Amino acid sequence: MSLFTELAYQYIDGEWRPGSGSWDIIDFNPYDGEKLASITVATAAEVDEAYRAAERAQVGWGETSPYARRAVFENALRIIEEREQEITEAIIAELGGTHTKAGFELHLAKEFLREAIQLALRPEGRILPSPVEGKENRVYRLPVGVVGVISPFNFPFLLSIKSVAPSLALGNGVVLKPHQNTPVCGGSLVGKVFEDAGLPPGLLNVVITDIAEIGDALIEHPIPKAISFTGSDKVGQHVATVCAANFKRAILELGGNSALIVLEDADIDYAVDAAVFSRYVHQGQVCMAANRVLVDRRVEKEFSEKFVAKVRALKVGDPADPATHIGPLINSRQADAVTALVEQTVAAGATALLLGGSKGNLVEPSVLTGIADDSPVLGQEIFGPVALIVPFDGEDEAVRIANDTPYGLSGAVHTADVERGVRIAKRINTGMIHINDSTVHDEPIVPFGGEKHSGSGRLNGESMIEAFTTQKWISVQHGRSRFPF
Repeated sequence: MSLFTELAYQYIDGEWRPGSGSWDIIDFNPYDGEKLASITVATAAEVDEAYRAAERAQVGWGETSPYARRAVFENALRIIEEREQEITEAIIAELGGTHTKAGFELHLAKEFLREAIQLALRPEGRILPSPVEGKENRVYRLPVGVVGVISPFNFPFLLSIKSVAPSLALGNGVVLKPHQNTPVCGGSLVGKVFEDAGLPPGLLNVVITDIAEIGDALIEHPIPKAISFTGSDKVGQHVATVCAANFKRAILELGGNSALIVLEDADIDYAVDAAVFSRYVHQGQVCMAANRVLVDRRVEKEFSEKFVAKVRALKVGDPADPATHIGPLINSRQADAVTALVEQTVAAGATALLLGGSKGNLVEPSVLTGIADDSPVLGQEIFGPVALIVPFDGEDEAVRIANDTPYGLSGAVHTADVERGVRIAKRINTGMIHINDSTVHDEPIVPFGGEKHSGSGRLNGESMIEAFTTQKWISVQHGRSRFPF
């Protein structure tokens, strides 16, 4: 039995079972179209069952010693290490990730589990002074209760674990809904890892479904007190609206339109390497990817020639081949959209330094320049292998162009003067930015998140405690209060 056949089920209250919806989600390999699994969708009633199971299980789990809780994450880490080859093959098959991409995703997933082991012990209470004689103010840090997690298709295993593991480590129950294009890597596989790691039944539930079946049931349900969503800004805006109407906390990690800035004093060869990785890793289907490569006009010619030469050498094809750099986009809709965007931008007057074709879901890389300042392509997120090279004259213009987008997730500045780079970085309205490196980074203890349409709230490190716990004030009067009546 294949991994996909084994895990083609809902995971609710510790049981693997088929959904009761009237239709199936078909899980396809985006490279060759092979059917991997058929999963009957969960209904709104099953979403309700999942939340109620999590609520029941959370009571005892929240009272469990954090030393006991962290043993689950130690086991989960060991299981992933033991099954790393199998999980790598699943990532390649289900989302078209290359070997490099799968290795990157698994490395970070393991790092976040290591952080979850420590996170269980980190919440601290406080005793605060009071102006009232005889009063003691205690502030307890408690789990929010139940967390709803909605993960995307591009890094499904990592980005599910990134919210699921800290939520559980901090004493919460969880209901996870993966993207319908990656139901196994983003959902049931995560459930299986934690089941085998000894997580008590009911604490983690996986519902594989779609908004066409359940509407807003997952985010407006009364039980979850926090929703962690990773995906597009359009959907994120809707999630935020529903959460606000239902008095829920929304942690939103949304899209990006990052700029990688190359100043005239940069190491050009190194900047080219960083820019190619930042734009084309996982076919450009990364929220932190460098959509726009801003280059000082004094080094534009040298940079562009070297950039195009390196991109031209990237191998496009079967992601199962270790030599492949660029595999398929997640589905035909996305491949068609990216292809059409390139055609429209060139038709509007842009120059194609490299114009890639497409075959099925495989889209070859393109490099465009000479784009009009008012072109809509400069302001949007491109989830595909398309780089836009934009020249600038001087730091002020680079900052203006970098900020001329509704997004503000990541970025990079390349320069021989590190402090100059930091000064420029501070002027760019983005949640994260890197000097002399790529735009694509995530680390377990640094605050991860964006500004503007790129999201609200932060994840990682201490931010996880803020996201998935709440504070409770309990005062104790050791003497006797005086009342006015």
